[in-house]
Formats: sequence, structure tokens, C-alpha cells
Amino acid sequence: MANFPWLTTIILFPIAASLLLPIIPDKEGKTVRWYSLAVGLIDFALIVYAFCTGYDFSNPDLQLVESYPWVPQLGLNWSVGADGLSMPLILLTGFITTLAVLAAWPVTFKPKLFFFLILAMYGGQIAVFAVQDMLLFFLVWELELVPIYFLLSIWGGKKRQYAATKFILYTAGGSLFILLSSLTMGFYGDTVTFDMQSLALKDFGLNLQLLLYAGFLIAYAVKLPIIPLHTWLPDAHGEATAPVHMLLAGILLKMGGYALIRMNAQMLPDAHAYVAPVLVVLGVVNIIYAALTSFAQRNLKRKIAYSSISHMGFVLIGIASFTDLGLSGAVLQMVSHGLIGASLFFLVGATYDRTHTLMLDEMGGVGKRMKKIFAMFTTCSMASLALPGMSGFVAELMVFVGFATSDAYNPTFKVIVIFLMAVGVILTPIYLLSMLREIFYGQENEELVSHQALIDAEPREVFIIACLLIPIIGIGFYPKLLTQMYDATTVQLTARLRNSVPTLTAEKAVETVSLSAPVIGQ
Repeated sequence: MANFPWLTTIILFPIAASLLLPIIPDKEGKTVRWYSLAVGLIDFALIVYAFCTGYDFSNPDLQLVESYPWVPQLGLNWSVGADGLSMPLILLTGFITTLAVLAAWPVTFKPKLFFFLILAMYGGQIAVFAVQDMLLFFLVWELELVPIYFLLSIWGGKKRQYAATKFILYTAGGSLFILLSSLTMGFYGDTVTFDMQSLALKDFGLNLQLLLYAGFLIAYAVKLPIIPLHTWLPDAHGEATAPVHMLLAGILLKMGGYALIRMNAQMLPDAHAYVAPVLVVLGVVNIIYAALTSFAQRNLKRKIAYSSISHMGFVLIGIASFTDLGLSGAVLQMVSHGLIGASLFFLVGATYDRTHTLMLDEMGGVGKRMKKIFAMFTTCSMASLALPGMSGFVAELMVFVGFATSDAYNPTFKVIVIFLMAVGVILTPIYLLSMLREIFYGQENEELVSHQALIDAEPREVFIIACLLIPIIGIGFYPKLLTQMYDATTVQLTARLRNSVPTLTAEKAVETVSLSAPVIGQ
């Protein structure tokens, strides 16, 4: 079993299983949804088994490695592996997607196509975190765009075509920069290779590194998303259904953060030392701008969507901190937000199913009739605002302390950034608590109550939220549950990044980087 191709099986199994859905005799979708749930559970069980038997916490390098020639003429190999950066996100993908299948239980319109797209996306998203070949990475990155486009354009809201088209234009446009940068890296030098480990050893000139870094950053800024390339996200969330929300917030955004660490930081460390202050500034802009924009949103889905953008700012700052603690906090924030974002958007969908409105002005007092949903919504909102004892608090605290103790920036710059981060942390509970007040507290909206049957949460919905809250609270009280998976990898990566700083200082990088306050290597 030690030589069994676990990752290949985990990637291809849900894709192969999805191909059988069209031939399943089922008109109402009952058999299809049970079949899809079984596929999701089996694949998640395979992930957990491979993790428990073949993954060593103390090993910072790739594990469960498989490599097979695919298209030798192009130098394209089927190469997969998992390390501390990818394994937590592979587990998160299996967990969130399986719950998303359960969340899609009420889908009755074209259920075969719906679950086919979910399962195909399941394998594609795991592949993004597992593949170790740049061309293959580009292919699987593109693969997951197609299911999301159809899930938005067919099952979305009134403006679904606009949201789906905007999503595909932004993300596909950004993907072109991945292809161009990958080809440049692969053909650079005496040998042609697209293997990520080999590319990381190539001696790219600093100017070329900066150019490649910019190309990757544009692509991943769209997916993370980083302001100003973020506008597709509120539109997509505004029109998506609950299970698609869970996939967007729980997994899709994490692909951008993962790729930013894997390609930009790990493979282009010298360029990262130059661009890191820019990432910090962009992270602060994400935190403050998105939080303030969330205040102004009267649409519940768009309010939570901007909250997600704000939380992703901490990931950027952690990646640029040049400390073990900061980078570890960035990875923890990605996993934590994946769980919290999925729970909040699922509850938004559950609330909409009952009230048939997303406008906060049309709600009010519904907590009296939906006490379970009120309790779950409140708990998940507390997690999102980083209440101590929840995973979000630990992640943001690690980023805070990691950046504050970094010696890669001068004190003035650090004080300004930390102050602005603190402002963002203060803004978050204000808009989340005001959101809860407008939905659940106060006088009942008589028109809403008289026309809608505001029934409370059913057991399936309670089960989904309970499954998400268990790891949120577990990580909050004992972060080592997660951090031990990737500590060895992040420590090794941070050491490599810090080794790049003196080299850049020797090349008079200070004059280039410190346009205002940040000074690398001071």
C-alpha cells in the first residue's frame, strides 16, 4: 500500500464517478444526490486515510509523490505530491465539498448536471493543490473554472449570466499570465522542464524574477482576490446558491493564497523580498477598504462577500512577514476562513430559502421564529469576528505577532501597518453585529412574517453547521491540531526567504524597495 497512487486516485475518482451520473435512472434527483454524497464521502475517506498513513508531520518536503510521463514531447508529466502547504488544503477541499453536496439536497432543477459539475470540480480543486508540474497546474487551474461558470449561469439568481460572465473573464484573463510565466520559466536556461522542484533550483536573473512574479501576482490577485481585481467576487456571491457559495468561499479563494506561496514566494524568493512590502500594503487595503465597503452593503450576500475579501488581507500580510509565525498564521487563516466562510454563506442561503429576500431593510425580528438559525448564525459570526476560542482569533493573532516581530521592515512602517490592521479588526465586529441586529433582533417585519413560513432549521442544516463548528472551535482552543501539519514546511520556506534578503541588500535593493518606509534587511 506504500506504493499505491493515493493522490492520483483521490483526484480522478470523483471525476470518473461524475461520468456515470448521466446514465443513472433518476428523474427527481433523489438517487443522484445519494450517489454524489457517497462519492464525496468515499473520496474524503481516502484523503484522510492517505493523510494518516502516508504523511509525516516532521518532513518538510513533498510526500505521497507520484510522477508519470504524460506528453513527453511537450515535457508534460503527471506529477503530484503533498507537503505542509498543500495537505491542509486538500483535507479542507474534501471536507467542504462533501458538505456542499449535502447542502445541495434541495436542488431539483437538472440535478444530474448540478452534481456532475460538483464532483468534477471536486477532483479539479484537489489537483490544484497537489500537482507539481507547471503546465499541469495551469490545466487543472483552468478545469475548475468551467464548473463554477455553469453553476453560476444555470442555478444562480436574476443576474446570474452577468455574474458568471464576469467571473470567467476575470479568472480566465488572469490565467493567461500563469501560462506565459510558466512557459518562460520552463524554457529558461539549458534544460526545458516544468517540474516545480526543478524550476525552483533554476538561477533566474533578478529582473526576470520580478517580471515572472508580477505575472503570477496578477493571476492570483484575481483569485484571492486582491483589490482592485476583486469586483467579480461580490457579483458571483450575490447570485450563487448555498453549495456554490461554500465552494467559492471555502476553497476557491484559497487557491490564490496557496499559489502565491507556492509560486511567488517559494520559487521566486529574491523577487519576493522586493515585492513583499507591496503585498503588505495591498493586504492593509484589503482589510480596511473591504470592511468599510461591507458597512455600506444592504444585500446580505454582498456584505459577507466583502467580509471575505477583508479577511484575505491577513493572508497577504502573513505571506510577506518573513517570520515563521506570520507565514504559519497565513496558512491557518486560509483554512480557518474556508470553514467560517462556508458556514456563513450556507446560513445566508438557509435564511434566504425562508425569507425569500436578501435585503437587510426587509428583515427584522426573524430570530423569534427561527431560533436555531439565529443561534448558528450568531456563533459563526462570532467566529468571523475573531472571538477568542475560535480559529479566526488564533490565525489573525499569529499574523499580528508575526509581522510585529519581523526584522525585515523598519519600525515606522510596522507601527502604521499594525495600527491599520487593528482598525480592520475593530471594524469587523461592528458590521457583523449590526448585520445580526438587523436580521434577528427588533420588531418583526409584519409583511415578511405574514407572507412567509419562517420555519426553523432542519436536522440536515444543523448537522452541516455542527460539522463546520467542530474544527473551528477545536483549532481555536488547540491550534496545534492544524499547525503541526505544516510547521516543518513553513519554517523551511521562511528560512529560504530570509536568506534572500541579505543578497538583495548587497545589490542595493534598499533604494528600490523603500519608496516610503519599508526597508528590506534593515
